[in-house]
Amino acid sequence: MKILLLTQWFDPEPTFKGLAFAKELKRQGHDVQVLTGFPNYPGGKIYDGYKLKLYQREEVDGISILRVALYPNHDSSALKRIFNYISFAFMAILFGIFATKKADVIYAYHPPLTVGIAAIFMKLFRRTPIVYDIQDMWPDTLKATGMLNNNKILNLIDSVCKLVYRFADHIVVLCPGFKKLLTERGVPEEKISIIYNWCDEQSLTQAQSAKVEYQQLMQNKFNIVFAGNMGKAQALDTILEVAKKVQHIKDIQFVFVGGGTETERLKQRLIVENISNAIFIPRMPMAEVGGVLELSNLLLVHLKKDPLFEITVPSKTQAYMAMGKPVLMAVEGNAADLVKAAECGCVAISENVESIQQAILKIYHLPASEQLQMGLNARNYYLQELSLESGVKQFIEVFEKVQHD
Repeated sequence: MKILLLTQWFDPEPTFKGLAFAKELKRQGHDVQVLTGFPNYPGGKIYDGYKLKLYQREEVDGISILRVALYPNHDSSALKRIFNYISFAFMAILFGIFATKKADVIYAYHPPLTVGIAAIFMKLFRRTPIVYDIQDMWPDTLKATGMLNNNKILNLIDSVCKLVYRFADHIVVLCPGFKKLLTERGVPEEKISIIYNWCDEQSLTQAQSAKVEYQQLMQNKFNIVFAGNMGKAQALDTILEVAKKVQHIKDIQFVFVGGGTETERLKQRLIVENISNAIFIPRMPMAEVGGVLELSNLLLVHLKKDPLFEITVPSKTQAYMAMGKPVLMAVEGNAADLVKAAECGCVAISENVESIQQAILKIYHLPASEQLQMGLNARNYYLQELSLESGVKQFIEVFEKVQHD
């Protein structure tokens, strides 16, 4: 098949469906071309090695990439962010219609919504079916994160979303909760497929050993590791409360890897409240994170209690499972269902100190052989159901279906 990937974000930017996705499609026998923007996310500045111009063609590992001009911006200004989205969509329409090879299917990555609008124009002119991959539920996420609070604009976005859903030939979502929401909003159930995201397998499998200083910090401990962003949504004060509750068990240690808006305040709590069984390790590349995850005994996912989080799967879930370690999922809903299905850990109630403490102690007191089996279950489930190879096969089935229809 000839597949056009239409996405505003692409390597070297961080993205779920970037170069690894394109290369795996090619490896499985398909012709892939990419239409994207000049890399500027998340800093809002064009990456070193690139210069903003009308367009640029490049080839990476046999993948043809066409980059088009956009307004680079990712600051807190909603107006500037909207212009960033619209500028890419406008250029994508022009170049998608007149400067790309004929494709059998257009794969369109959402967010932003404007990519879906560009895909519709390309479909109308090129008569190419669209598979629309929804990674974020708009306008729900925009409202929940506080990016937009104007109800008139939110309602307008909701109407445009419904228009895009109608024109898309098939929709892919990352979890059952998204599918349920879409069917409630009038999208036919048979038009929606669930394909879970995969993780950055290459970085994890090529993980470097943790630095000696981190190895020393984590040796002879039962390490409960949280890796990733540390913002308000992660509600990590709850985890520090749990840490205080289990300080009497000398070998239990909480390890926070990464950074975010809450990191410094949380670190200050360790000092003020004399929390001795928690350490913070700075943000690092994924290949180095893998080395720290290897030293873990239990990997922790935690988000604040919010209905939106119950219908999604935090991206770190797949990375944790791929590492082959037991998982403590302190997020209710779809993510918890995944851990239960894989039989790879415990589920706890988010922002509930007692529930999380009980789950930790349950795994802590298990025999080493049972902890090991949980890790093996996690790894096997990831490989069979969630891996890049498995996910791409599922996408190809969807592509072939829309092409046939």
